[in-house]
Amino acid sequence: MLLQRHRTASRSGGAPAPFRRRASVRTIAVEGSAQRFWDFPAADPGTAAPAIFMVHGFRGDHHGLLRLVEALPNNRVILPDLPGFGQGAVLPGVHDAAAYAGFVRTGFDALGLGPDTVMLGHSFGSIIAARTAAEHPQLISELILVNPISEPALEGPKGFTSKLAELYYLAAARLPEKPGRALLANPVIVRGMSMLMAKTREPGLRRWIHAQHDAYFSAFASRAVVLEAFRSSISETVRDFAPLLQMPVLLIAADRDDIGSVPAQRRLAALVPDSELEILEGVGHLVHYEAPDSAAALITDFLSRRHRSA
Repeated sequence: MLLQRHRTASRSGGAPAPFRRRASVRTIAVEGSAQRFWDFPAADPGTAAPAIFMVHGFRGDHHGLLRLVEALPNNRVILPDLPGFGQGAVLPGVHDAAAYAGFVRTGFDALGLGPDTVMLGHSFGSIIAARTAAEHPQLISELILVNPISEPALEGPKGFTSKLAELYYLAAARLPEKPGRALLANPVIVRGMSMLMAKTREPGLRRWIHAQHDAYFSAFASRAVVLEAFRSSISETVRDFAPLLQMPVLLIAADRDDIGSVPAQRRLAALVPDSELEILEGVGHLVHYEAPDSAAALITDFLSRRHRSA
């Protein structure tokens, strides 16, 4: 079953209000490394709304999804920093989607999350979430993919840009420590990336998004981690796992997303056995920043309908 809808994203008046939800921060050992998980209880612990395990995207950390957490007060939300980013320690081995899927599986076990848990992934996190769901369908009741990676970055017109970006991360990894880190954290480059992704025309919101990227886009444990994660992000897609997804899947895409075009999102949705595709209009690759209330409304409606019919 495939449903497709276009929605107009709700608009905010500028920079969002301060975060109100508070979490218990849990430290869990994963392959001998200390990893951090933020566990936000539901506003009403007696609510029937399911718990949601969220996975952020490349070069982000848990801060990037906090606006979406705020917009889902009735759900318990578990939100880790991926290993090597934010407060996450480095894992042994390569930091790719397969390693991160193993990290997620360990988190589920350590936190005692049951089969009624929902998994959500944004951007690179959509690849990790889809891989986890395909490999461990017994863990997850529904899967939600926000700005899913729907087409290979190394194919088509984006291939040249992706190779240039890979050379940038490779150069940063091979330079001596100080200049290599300076290249990755260069404020001009970070701002340029933020400007390319943020499509909102609201000046206050744009300034806030840029400030978020300034604050958190360069929080990584090592340059090697960044290179490994980037290479994984451009070499895999959600469509690699789409036919294997056994649970209901909600895809939230955006019509101004330069990383995943609307035609590619439709092709991806057609590969998923049980999917719903919602396309937010006037939004780019930062749905979680630009239209969290719209995304949360779609998520709440999807989960309430699916749980009623279960």
